[in-house]
Amino acid sequence: MPAIRIVEVGPRDGLQNEARIVPVAQRVALIDALSAAGLGAIEVGSFVSPKRVPQMADSDAVLHGIAQASGVRYPVLVPNAIGMQNAIAAGAQEVALFLSATEAFSQRNINCSIAESLERAAQVAAMAQRHAIKVRAYVSCVLGCPYEGAVTPGAVAAVAAQLAALGCYEISLGDTIGVGTPRQAQAMLRTVAADVPMQQLALHFHDTCGQALANVLACLELGVTTIDSAAGGLGGCPYAEGASGNLATEDLLYMLDGLGLTTGVDMDRLLDAVALIAGEPGIAPRSKLFAARRAKR
Repeated sequence: MPAIRIVEVGPRDGLQNEARIVPVAQRVALIDALSAAGLGAIEVGSFVSPKRVPQMADSDAVLHGIAQASGVRYPVLVPNAIGMQNAIAAGAQEVALFLSATEAFSQRNINCSIAESLERAAQVAAMAQRHAIKVRAYVSCVLGCPYEGAVTPGAVAAVAAQLAALGCYEISLGDTIGVGTPRQAQAMLRTVAADVPMQQLALHFHDTCGQALANVLACLELGVTTIDSAAGGLGGCPYAEGASGNLATEDLLYMLDGLGLTTGVDMDRLLDAVALIAGEPGIAPRSKLFAARRAKR
């Protein structure tokens, strides 16, 4: 099986859901530690309104402050053309869009319909093309919605196919509220992969019901090779009550190492990065592996 690519989303998707605001210097230190661990893609921040997500304020300063390692991608999240303009001004080389597979979540999360969100995505994609910036995309609520309940795989595939048509090089499929099970995850991935090549797909599973690792394992069997995760298992969703954090990067790495799959990530250095989260910011990591290996130190 080819190497597995881990996309680290903790500095953005993880920290944006924490009650406390982590200062720029500590965010930079965390990202640099994650780079040193060998992660090839680290989402560093978000160019959304700081009034809506104050935890992501000064993402431009974070992007400027990190020691950008050779060969590592440092994407930033952008919601619309204004966010894209700010990302361009900050020198971002890669951006990520976010859309929903359900109308209700789209309205609650970004205050527009799916169709309108695709129009915004098209604007961002066109701007990115003019500036030679790579575009990644997230589709949320692929295995369940806090407002609509069950989500059909066809609805996910329809959004993913339109994002691929806009030129997004990769589309990350997110179980935003963490309710999916392995059979559901496989069915969803098979359906989407019928419209979008598997090599363009990634998984982004939250662990609310403790199924994230099992869902990843089930989908690895289908050939997916890119997995999103967050150091320390940080995260959640401010628009999905009860949703817990992302799959912890260290828990994912432990499983992948056990399967003999190559990631290029060093476990000890990764745990050093997680220890930074538990240190100065004082945010308690939620991973099983950190609790087993480092929490008592």
